Amino acid sequence: MKKILLSVALALVLGACSEISSFMGSSSSGTDTGYRAKLHSCMLNDATTRFQAGTLFNDSITATAKDIAGGCIKKLALESMGISSQAQSDAENIITGLRNIGSAD
Repeated sequence: MKKILLSVALALVLGACSEISSFMGSSSSGTDTGYRAKLHSCMLNDATTRFQAGTLFNDSITATAKDIAGGCIKKLALESMGISSQAQSDAENIITGLRNIGSAD
């Protein structure tokens, strides 16, 4: 029963996404379409991850949508400025340093 419910929910999500993607493709600017496609992909990935983890419906649809959209907008803005990859590298260096300090004891 759980698998059937999961399959139906996933089909609904994918159906809604195809509606959104056809709407998003109507933009006249190629650059705008590219950014919107990246945003759409990010939001779809985040929603799918949350769905698979069972956390997609923990809050209201509005609150969850706002959280997903905001997170993806921030992520894409950082990526477009080249900050995202540098921040990840810096974070890895910090974590590695802390791990080395912890293992030195």
